[in-house]
Amino acid sequence: MCQENGVDKSNCMCQEQHESHDNRDDESQSLLTTNQFVSSYTDEQSKGKRRRSTQSKTELASLDLWRLQNLAIPLSYLAVGTLQGLFRTFLNVYPLNLGASEAQQTTCSTLATLPAAFKIIYGFSSDLLPLFGYRRKSHLFLGWVLASVVMGSLWLTSNLTLQRLDNGTSAASTTMSHSVVIVPDDAPSLVQLSWTFFFFGVGMWYADATADAVVAEKARLEPEAIRGSLQATCYVLRFFGLMISASISTYLYSTVGPQVIVRALTWIPCLILPFVWCLAEAREEEQQNQDSDRRGRGLSDSFTATPFIKKHSLRDQWDEIWRTVCSRSVWEPMAFIYVFNLLQVSNAAWRQFLVTVLGFTEANLNTLLVVSYVLVYFGTIMYKYCLLQTSWRLIYQGCLVLNLVFSAMQLLLIRGHTLGLSPFVFALGDDAFAEFLNGVQFLPTVIMMVSLCPPGSEGASYAMFTTVMNSALMISPAISSLLLGIWDVSKDALEKGDLDGLFNLSLLTTVIQISPLLFLGWLPRDRKELEALASKPFSGSPIGGGIFLSVLFCSMAWTFVVAILNIVRPNWAGGS
Repeated sequence: MCQENGVDKSNCMCQEQHESHDNRDDESQSLLTTNQFVSSYTDEQSKGKRRRSTQSKTELASLDLWRLQNLAIPLSYLAVGTLQGLFRTFLNVYPLNLGASEAQQTTCSTLATLPAAFKIIYGFSSDLLPLFGYRRKSHLFLGWVLASVVMGSLWLTSNLTLQRLDNGTSAASTTMSHSVVIVPDDAPSLVQLSWTFFFFGVGMWYADATADAVVAEKARLEPEAIRGSLQATCYVLRFFGLMISASISTYLYSTVGPQVIVRALTWIPCLILPFVWCLAEAREEEQQNQDSDRRGRGLSDSFTATPFIKKHSLRDQWDEIWRTVCSRSVWEPMAFIYVFNLLQVSNAAWRQFLVTVLGFTEANLNTLLVVSYVLVYFGTIMYKYCLLQTSWRLIYQGCLVLNLVFSAMQLLLIRGHTLGLSPFVFALGDDAFAEFLNGVQFLPTVIMMVSLCPPGSEGASYAMFTTVMNSALMISPAISSLLLGIWDVSKDALEKGDLDGLFNLSLLTTVIQISPLLFLGWLPRDRKELEALASKPFSGSPIGGGIFLSVLFCSMAWTFVVAILNIVRPNWAGGS
């Protein structure tokens, strides 16, 4: 071809060599580009693996309750249990030492527990109103500060000492029932005492609702194999605090005096504040920036120790909660929880029987209470380490059957058949082991509630679910009191030895307590079955959501009315 075109052959060969060299350069460049792409892709994979590994390590760190950044949470649960054990004992005795009637003592106790009915308000505030840029730790801090300041004002402005005399001599070692109590002139009034414990309760339950919200957020990061262990640990700590404080508070009150209880109620919240300050939570603006950056790098929102909380308006959060309660996976299991707790109707004349017929002393009754707290604690321990993966339905079924057995023991005690045991030991087995069952079945309930919380609304939604349970538990005693009028279970009848009415009432309450077996089909067996409910008929029905909220708000209203009636007209529902 070179000859035909009149071109020198050597020049043509040189041109062909150049073309061949250029082709090889193109192939080399293409191969280099391919290798660079593969290398880049491999680097991206490695970076992705490192990011996922870092994310996994960070999530696991956020679940470690004993790291300094998380320590405020378990300490808050421990504190709530400890404070409950302390102030229950205090309010059972100190108002009476001040000369209060039983009605006035009931008023003090009612005002101390009433703030627990407002937990849904505390939940909404922590979800919607960030303070100083924080949505959780600022509210947790505020709750404990309020509790400490309120109780500290009682300590600093009142003389809480008592002088106990017996036959004109000091008798600090004698029992309270055989001593004369002398109250100083500058002791707190009953009005001051009542409202102090009311606002103390507001602070304590405010902090408790905020801690619940943090745990609900962190529970989403738990691996499936240990799902629920975070909550189990927290509530085990709460019942441990209740057990220990209930065991020592009576001793401290009788030997040192009420002032030591009030000091403890003041200082315990203060001791938590440094740990609340160290609680890991990014400011709202930082969380938003970090979340945008993480999404750009392909990471999930839960990369940091505290999951990102999307900002909601009140209307947005209400819409989200409405969609949540309309889901069948919410209103059906919560209907069972409500019915179950509502039907745990006790025999309201039982305490009178123990004192009037069996001759139980205050020491005996306090021993029953302390042992009950101990067994509640061991019930939660048993669930955490032995039953965490057990079917929820099976746990409730077993507890209801065992409750029937212990109720039968109550009937035997009324008839005097104690199987050779002393009445006190027999009653101890009946009352205390019933509390053990309550500890076992409590944890599956709260674990299920966390599974129902929508992201970003954990505070309000979890508080709403616990309010459903707590309101049912507060209505149940009113039902117990109303049943007293069916048979004669008055103190006079018991003193005369007429126990037929008491036996019939115990039999009726036993049947009521085990009747939730009829509704067990409403309770899912596990989380998979809970999630499957969302796809079943009537899920998303506004009728189901409307009934759920109607029951909730009516129960809250009833709880408030009962509290007011207990204040202005104690024993309004009857008495034994």
